[in-house]
Amino acid sequence: MNQKSQEIFGLIFNVQRFSIHDGPGIRTTVFFKGCPLRCFWCHNPEGLDLLPALQYWDHRCTRCGACVAACPHQLHHLEAGEHRIDRDRCAACFLCVDQCYSGALEPSGRRVRISELLPQLLADQPFFAASGGGVTLSGGEPLMQPQFARALLQACKQAGVHTAVQTCAQTSWAHLRSILPWVDLFLIDIKVLDPVMHEQCTGKSNRRILENVRRLADTSAPLVFRIPVIPGVNDRPETIAEIARFVATLRTPALTVELVPFHRLATDKYRSLGWTYEAADLCPLSAKAMDSLRAAARI
Repeated sequence: MNQKSQEIFGLIFNVQRFSIHDGPGIRTTVFFKGCPLRCFWCHNPEGLDLLPALQYWDHRCTRCGACVAACPHQLHHLEAGEHRIDRDRCAACFLCVDQCYSGALEPSGRRVRISELLPQLLADQPFFAASGGGVTLSGGEPLMQPQFARALLQACKQAGVHTAVQTCAQTSWAHLRSILPWVDLFLIDIKVLDPVMHEQCTGKSNRRILENVRRLADTSAPLVFRIPVIPGVNDRPETIAEIARFVATLRTPALTVELVPFHRLATDKYRSLGWTYEAADLCPLSAKAMDSLRAAARI
């Protein structure tokens, strides 16, 4: 890989080692910032915006006032023992983060070069080799940063590492086509086939998504389809069966259709960003209900 590619910057918000849910084997998952969809149940809200943001964890705050003194924009206010944040004033300078010894303030997002990220990913190559694992790009949506995603995938492949990309496929075909030589497996989210319901729940039509899925299938790229099961959106057997029938029409070596249960573990993330979690009142499905949906997916 040439020196120019090594110096390409990307914006990520996490690198998770020893992941077992983002493709085969033991994997290291790189979470990219930025997503074209706005799924109201999103489990990684810190990855939605293509800009760094300030996260505040109230249970860690000691009310020491160091952030008040450090912020030049008068973002932080301590009143009657409460820490209030005027987020409209935030310029993402993170001077307050530098002074927060308790870890109550954190940036969600950091710029990294390929040259500094790659050694971190390759450190676990023995585990990848032993388990059939590798590196997965997730998010957010990796193809919101196509140049960085392509360069990182290329670097991993040149190092002999298995690569996977988790994508919603709401991107241009040119971006998907550009990474095809460097991807061993695509993990594709399909929420619902009904276009009206899809736009209501995610803010975007699924026309481009389904078109890209068909074109990917025609390339014979290995695909795994993941369905996030969301109460009130796609938790009926007939809805899951409809998606399974769509997948069955594709000319693809798809490995499986996976159902991903909804959970509320993201509640504190939304709170840390100062956002309202619109899925907070949804109840995760029972094991019996999930089994029924898995049966529907095996048409």
